[in-house]
Amino acid sequence: MIDMPLMIITGTRKGIGKNLVQYYGKKGYMVVGCSRGKIDYKVDNYKHYCLDVSDESSVKKMFTEIRKQYGRLDVLINNAGIASMNHSILTPIATARKILDTNIIGTFLFSRESAKMMKNRKYGRIINFSTFAVPFKLEGEAIYAASKAGVVSLTEILAREYADFGITVNAVAPPAVQTDLIRGVPKDKMQKLLNKQAIHRYGKPEEICNVIDFFINMRSDMVTGQIVYMGGI
Repeated sequence: MIDMPLMIITGTRKGIGKNLVQYYGKKGYMVVGCSRGKIDYKVDNYKHYCLDVSDESSVKKMFTEIRKQYGRLDVLINNAGIASMNHSILTPIATARKILDTNIIGTFLFSRESAKMMKNRKYGRIINFSTFAVPFKLEGEAIYAASKAGVVSLTEILAREYADFGITVNAVAPPAVQTDLIRGVPKDKMQKLLNKQAIHRYGKPEEICNVIDFFINMRSDMVTGQIVYMGGI
């Protein structure tokens, strides 16, 4: 059992997830994270699990251990996500299933298991990740955008289902951020995407943390079912 607040973050091996671990670790949270592979960094107050977020048995085992070791859960950040920037005609069904499993099933599983823990204390914050690809209807990202549109619906419905348990559910949709997710995208295509935003530049991890800070603030009890599209849509 611990006295400090506990936060779970999925997809923490690199990119935004890694930044979230470092940021909230420094802010005094005990952070538990996961990814399919091992991490190459060290942060105080951090424990890492290697698992697939869509594997129900692995996820349930992780939560059983968290319940026994820490006895509480305050915040869940469903950051894990994968994309395939490819024309639908060229997208294999295996790729489509992997995206849907990670982005939709993973978000659902972690939200469900987190809510089971949070409802006992009548308090919790769940933050999901969507994308600007949803409102922009970006060509070449059909399955990715569809999966994140599903996350939006999931966020809005879970917000209603969990409200009586004192749990809020919101989502952040970051602008393009310079991570491995977009490393292979041609610069001219990325510039076209940036031009569609009201603010024509890449986002920064600390700006995403700022939105999450608002959602998890103790005074944000009345904020639920909301999607923040950063950068302007």
